[in-house]
Amino acid sequence: MHLAGSGRVIIQLSKEVVEGQILCDNKGTRVAKVMEMIGPIKRPFASATPLTNSINKFIGKRVFMFEQSPATKPKKFRRNKK
Repeated sequence: MHLAGSGRVIIQLSKEVVEGQILCDNKGTRVAKVMEMIGPIKRPFASATPLTNSINKFIGKRVFMFEQSPATKPKKFRRNKK
């Protein structure tokens, strides 16, 4: 992981991920949300928005993706419309 000047995190990927995918560390802490894919196909990178204020402690460490993206997960509860 690398912190860009824009505040986003640049992550080198070893597997294909989709936009909106949540990335976490080995303890399950949510670290970042993938916003866009960049770079060549053989060696892809992802630009992600940090989900924690202490993103600097995750720089240089491995992150993993959740099994199911929140964008594709159905909502459990909805408000009643009036």
